[in-house]
Amino acid sequence: MTQTRLHVPRTTRLARLAAAWARSPKPEHIPAPVANQESVWDYPRPPAIEQVSKRVQVIVGEVCIADSRQCLRVLETASPPTVYFPPQDVEQSRLQPEPGSSSCEWKGVATYLAVVTSQTVIHRAAWCYANPFDEYAALTGYISFYPGRVTRCVYGDETARPQPGGFYGGWVTSNLVGPFKGEPGSEGW
Repeated sequence: MTQTRLHVPRTTRLARLAAAWARSPKPEHIPAPVANQESVWDYPRPPAIEQVSKRVQVIVGEVCIADSRQCLRVLETASPPTVYFPPQDVEQSRLQPEPGSSSCEWKGVATYLAVVTSQTVIHRAAWCYANPFDEYAALTGYISFYPGRVTRCVYGDETARPQPGGFYGGWVTSNLVGPFKGEPGSEGW
């Protein structure tokens, strides 16, 4: 299935960040992908954005929090794709703003959201970019979920596993080849 890539302008800021990344250490052994596999080491810097045509869902307990065929996925070297839902395909009544934020050198400042059901509150289960850097304006208002903090993230017909390490929100599926950022020893990449 072919995914459509969105244009991310190659600005001076992104070129400078990409050049710094090119000088950073990489793992000694990166396995080559075989048929129907994607290597996260073939993903670009700066990260690319692709439209997703597969059905994607986020489930907490028995409640479907998000369900879409119009997601975006961000492909960044060394990381499994991060999936972003359009706000209209997320149960907004189940989200609650959380204190604090973090900064991505590529995308900008992310704010966090709790997922609330009648059974539980999952703090910092999701995040979004209300005002991303101009190059990543396509992500404005889209919401991403941590697979390791919710009950299940479904990508097509597969339950995604969380990206190792706990901080990053990549969705690991069976077609991906690592090593992945977040694994032990990946701190320098």
